[in-house]
Amino acid sequence: MTERVKQSARGGAAILLDTVRFDYGDMAMLFDFTIEPSSVAAIIGPSGAGKSTVLNLIAGFETPLSGKILIDGDDITGVAPSQRPVSMVFQENNLFAHLDVVANVGLGRKPNLRLTQADRAAVNDAIAKVGLAGKEQRKPAALSGGERQRVAIARALVRNRPVLLLDEAFASLGPALRHEMLDLVGQLQNDTGMTIVMVTHHPEDALRLPSTLFFLENGRVAASGPARELLSDKSPSLLRKYLGSQDLSV
Repeated sequence: MTERVKQSARGGAAILLDTVRFDYGDMAMLFDFTIEPSSVAAIIGPSGAGKSTVLNLIAGFETPLSGKILIDGDDITGVAPSQRPVSMVFQENNLFAHLDVVANVGLGRKPNLRLTQADRAAVNDAIAKVGLAGKEQRKPAALSGGERQRVAIARALVRNRPVLLLDEAFASLGPALRHEMLDLVGQLQNDTGMTIVMVTHHPEDALRLPSTLFFLENGRVAASGPARELLSDKSPSLLRKYLGSQDLSV
């Protein structure tokens, strides 16, 4: 792949993994695919297939042996994680227990928490967008699991980056709350146009949002395409074997 992919006018950036090689233990991984700007990409596959590795490569937490990673057409392969146009939300929300909601969100804007009036306005706006208005002074211990993840998402929003990575961010939540969080992410994506890449063990999550599905196996993309097509009775045999008898109703 050599094409230059650019940021969407809506605010999301295209992501290109150009013949990216990475070794994880005895597994030689090779990723060569594009995620369109302002789209939702869902990455599924068995444990150890390379799902989180893809996110870590995009975020800069892992370094490829060869190949290039481009975001918005710019080669960011050697760029430090903090300088990449990416925000990431993990399964563990990484909130600071001694800080309230405002401060935890504000860290996404200024790590030293020296917030300007504009910063505070952005923080308050993000808190409102994720449905936590009125809970600004609460500490993480006083929030539910879903609310803590909302704080993590708000912190990602105030970074104002065109790419949001979700690494099984809602895996620890029950089905109803997980669906609620996916709906929230979908609304935020619709509002901002950001590009979302989410790793999930629940294929039905890809149907909750208008997603492009990437099925990974043995460190490679074994199948990709619109989620509603791949997660149907027309799915490739390899994917059908992985899905087994899973109920994909949403």
